[in-house]
Amino acid sequence: MKVLVTGGLGFIGSHTVVELQNKGFEVVIIDNCSNSSPEVLKGITSITGKEPIFEQFDLREKSKVQDFFKRHDDVQGVIHFAASKAVGESVENPLLYYENNLATLVYILQELSIKASSNFIFSSSCTVYGQADELPITENAPVKAAESPYGNTKQIGEEIIRDTCKVNTNLKAIALRYFNPTGAHPTAAIGELPIGVPQNLIPYITQTAIGLREQLSVFGDDYPTQDGTCIRDYIHVVDLAKAHVIALQRLLEDKNNSNYEVFNVGTGTGSTVLEVIQSFEKVSKQKLNYKIVARREGDITAAYADTTKANEELGWKAESNLDDSLSSAWKWEQKVRS
Repeated sequence: MKVLVTGGLGFIGSHTVVELQNKGFEVVIIDNCSNSSPEVLKGITSITGKEPIFEQFDLREKSKVQDFFKRHDDVQGVIHFAASKAVGESVENPLLYYENNLATLVYILQELSIKASSNFIFSSSCTVYGQADELPITENAPVKAAESPYGNTKQIGEEIIRDTCKVNTNLKAIALRYFNPTGAHPTAAIGELPIGVPQNLIPYITQTAIGLREQLSVFGDDYPTQDGTCIRDYIHVVDLAKAHVIALQRLLEDKNNSNYEVFNVGTGTGSTVLEVIQSFEKVSKQKLNYKIVARREGDITAAYADTTKANEELGWKAESNLDDSLSSAWKWEQKVRS
């Protein structure tokens, strides 16, 4: 069974390709390599023993999207990762984000809407909840005004899919709202490789420990949490990848309750920034150079998932803990810099 993975050379996409291939799916990747590298194919192939089909082009080129689906008319599922994802950049260049994250989604859905049946998994985000009123965050929590154009593209993206599913019953879709992906494949053949200065905590920690960054800044220690630092739900990327495969299988096997569903994907456990640092120091046996600095604008106090729906309805549960994630992230960092 053939599955298209857009952005399949990226961090989460590449791990999902591995899990799909391990389950026997034939995978086709589309990636424009704006934030990834064709070298990732070697890592995927070394793990699974099979090289996925790869086409390098930009999904903003509508004619190429149309041509792809003509040539691959046997694609039975699409997992859509391809998107720009840096919050700060989205504030500075909102039109780039609206074009790249929304136009591409529309072009793909237009092609899926003319198929007899199609199955679509959307890479969404817990950013749609903003500063949640209650913790842990359930799927019924209100979607609040976005803090950034990036977050807004995830909200609008979900609305586009939902509205399309209302009028096209041949299309089945699941939006996975995930929390903070981290870690790397246990083989260290693939992992997170941010271009430039990392936007996320864990790669900044590992790059500081390896000597690439001089010091880690902890933004604020006066939040109303147990140690004053922000709380997030860190999910191992392999667990997250498996959630995409299970979601796709749910649609392929007609186990969905409606043709548009939403699931939170996290561990259900919140960790403070200082707890993450302590965990890293424990598993790596490295002393991390960090300092407390002023709060960063736009940061929310705490966000972690209520995973009941994903556990019970989707039949998925995170298996790795924070130590596992940080250990694999450190192993990957050491390999990349060796």
